[in-house]
Amino acid sequence: MTAGTVLLWRHGRTAFNAQARLQGQVDIELDEVGRWQASEAAAELARRVRPDRIVASDLVRAAGTARALAQVTGLEVHLDPRLRERNFGAWEGLTGPEIAERWPEQYAAWRSGNDPERTGAESRAQVAERMASAVIAHSADLSEDQTLAVVSHGAAITLGITTLLGLDPHGWRGVVGLHNAHWAVLHASTGHSVPAWRLGGHNIGPSVHVSDWNAGRRSESLPSSTEDALRS
Repeated sequence: MTAGTVLLWRHGRTAFNAQARLQGQVDIELDEVGRWQASEAAAELARRVRPDRIVASDLVRAAGTARALAQVTGLEVHLDPRLRERNFGAWEGLTGPEIAERWPEQYAAWRSGNDPERTGAESRAQVAERMASAVIAHSADLSEDQTLAVVSHGAAITLGITTLLGLDPHGWRGVVGLHNAHWAVLHASTGHSVPAWRLGGHNIGPSVHVSDWNAGRRSESLPSSTEDALRS
């Protein structure tokens, strides 16, 4: 038995997001915009699909985002360190140019899609395995008509989705990242279908221009047909 639907929701904005700094497992709070994003997205998410269980990374930006959904749904938030962001080691807290200056060859390899070994940092495969195992474990005792909400982080969610779709997290790069406080939807496959999960939607959130969303303000009313284009 397993949950029929899994929502993978990225946390709201932090100061490091706004400054384009690599966060990793730095435990940084949501900023004012991030708290607004979490509240807005939680209301939209609950309007579309009401979850039956909420689990979240124990890093404060994810736990704080999850609490916004808990307030709307009345559910508890269960914390799980397996849902943390990828550990980037000494790169955490730095901008791209700062990393490139200190580790030029490793940074170039990383930006080209490779996975250079670095002391204290997790590989893509390691993050994918812990994320997928956490999702499977938390969904295992739910039924096919129930929904699990997982609140996590950009790289961790992308790698988790890749693995749950039966793809190679080391070499496959077909899933793009999520905007802050946006989510992806997975549906359990029926019978013994392979893979066990199917991607039902990606980078979903309120119908707001990306620039307005990142600035913490509502756009003027938008026709629903523009929603997907605005998230591209």
